[in-house]
Amino acid sequence: MQKKIYIAGHRGMVGSSIERNLQAKGFTNIVTRTHAELDLTDQAAVQKFFAQEKLDEVYLAAAKVGGIHANNTFPAEFIYQNLMVQNNVIHQAFVHGVKKLLFLGSSCIYPKLAPQPMAEEALLTGQLEPTNEPYAIAKIAGIKMCESYNRQYGETHGIDYRSVMPTNLYGPGDNYHPENSHVIPALIRRFHEAKLANAPEVVIWGTGTPRREFLFVDDMAAASVFVMNLDKAIYDQHTQPMQSHINVGFGSDVTIAELAKAVSDAVGYQGKISFDPSKPDGSPRKWMDSGRLNRLGWNAQVGLAEGLNRAYAEFQQAIG
Repeated sequence: MQKKIYIAGHRGMVGSSIERNLQAKGFTNIVTRTHAELDLTDQAAVQKFFAQEKLDEVYLAAAKVGGIHANNTFPAEFIYQNLMVQNNVIHQAFVHGVKKLLFLGSSCIYPKLAPQPMAEEALLTGQLEPTNEPYAIAKIAGIKMCESYNRQYGETHGIDYRSVMPTNLYGPGDNYHPENSHVIPALIRRFHEAKLANAPEVVIWGTGTPRREFLFVDDMAAASVFVMNLDKAIYDQHTQPMQSHINVGFGSDVTIAELAKAVSDAVGYQGKISFDPSKPDGSPRKWMDSGRLNRLGWNAQVGLAEGLNRAYAEFQQAIG
């Protein structure tokens, strides 16, 4: 009989990509719920859902996410909603006999001034970037919850809860809202609108010098399914009980200025790109050490130019 798999957050960018990946592999017994059908911050509702569904595996890709502006504006919502979702899903998965769970975190778990590239060992070695600290604290708690449940119940109950930490993601299903989107969808929208308006110039927040790493979302989904299905003995060889998360990155980074040029090329914008240094930059560099995952046998497949072309095509469809 086929595994019964629940994807929490199946309408989000990563969750929808995981669903496509599993469907392409022939999995048909996939359980999903919209937010209207199941509020994951509601403990009683989540308990009832897990009791009814009798699941085998859970991909926990549900989260409240946003860019610098959103994280600064809604810090209480970011910490409360993310902690509640994680606590409810991970605990009810355990209570109802789910043996395998994959928690999706974020690269913002690492200290603001972590050595680059950021290795898994950098977790909890320094202060976080203040602009998204509440979100990062929630994600760190999710990792530690998975580890704590493994340590207390792994042998007695046979559970195996794993965590993956993606770098900055982009691609189909992204959020293109002008006020609370991440950097690539925000740039795609800005350059698209500038192209339509024949605007002579596009001004980018910050200095353009921070370096960032970007991973196409279908690569992230492929890595998630890969890690979920790794043999436990192999996974245990490459991780430790209290440092079990695995970075998922592209393997190299670009400056925001280089990114802006790449997005303008994908969109076909011909005007000038300039920068506003009075606006915040965020972290000076974020580049993840994906060596652990690479040694386990997985590497990213979709390069930035190809990924941006695919993302822009999807954006044009999305806005109709």
